[in-house]
Amino acid sequence: MNNNKYVPPEVWKWEMESGGHFASINRPIAGPTHEKALPVGKHPLQLYSLATPNGVKVTIMLEELLAQGIAQAEYDAHLIRIMEGDQFSSGFVQLNPNSKIPALLDQSQQPPVRVFESGAILLYLADKFTALIPSDMAARTECLSWLFWQIGSAPLLGGGFGHFYAYAPEKYEYPINRFAMEVKRQLDVLDRRLADNEYIAGSDYTIADIAIWPWYGILVKGELYDAARFLEVDNYRHVLRWANQIGLRPAVKRGRMVNRTWGEPSGQLHERHGSRDFDTQTEDKRQTR
Repeated sequence: MNNNKYVPPEVWKWEMESGGHFASINRPIAGPTHEKALPVGKHPLQLYSLATPNGVKVTIMLEELLAQGIAQAEYDAHLIRIMEGDQFSSGFVQLNPNSKIPALLDQSQQPPVRVFESGAILLYLADKFTALIPSDMAARTECLSWLFWQIGSAPLLGGGFGHFYAYAPEKYEYPINRFAMEVKRQLDVLDRRLADNEYIAGSDYTIADIAIWPWYGILVKGELYDAARFLEVDNYRHVLRWANQIGLRPAVKRGRMVNRTWGEPSGQLHERHGSRDFDTQTEDKRQTR
């Protein structure tokens, strides 16, 4: 236990250098830092994102819609480099005043419709295309309950556990213990649900799975925070079954590649402007030109 007792000052002051790995992207004020318009492609849907768990939700959703033959879901995915402050440009702030990825612009509407927050984007697309969400009221409500469960739970996994376990400038016992306990409780919630259900909302694959998998599915597969052993994820065998099952879906594999700038070059598609880009524009192919 850290013996240095912290006493909060009478008035809190922002010290950027104390923010750790992501200090450059966090600040206590909103609004743009610079003038820059966003690029706009030719497709109905314009996505501005990065392949974080929240960003991956939307690219998986769009790829799943296209896999169902919904041509109107064709999209351009523009890369937002958050470590370089792209999310604080005037164009992005106009699209999302909260300066967080992902953000979507639907050009098929007049005037174009902006949608921000990953859960809102999933719900918007599901309703727009009548896909990946149940039509029956009771089943729809179950699906939405799990969607909003993820929205409420992810900050404890990401901003809580992930920050203190993986990114904080120093390791602190109390917050790591606190958030590890909560993440394990959440995994137990999912494990109990998936013991009797193939998918999160029941027998059908829905936006609930698409929202939850990039966080908890990737976590138990050992690809998030390198924390699988620490959290003993093998104990959650139903979550592991579900995570592996969804990870095999072709649309999920494609969605994970979009706006990705790390990992194997063959798995990085920095920007997507058409389905052929998966074959011609991944970083391994670009680097050999």
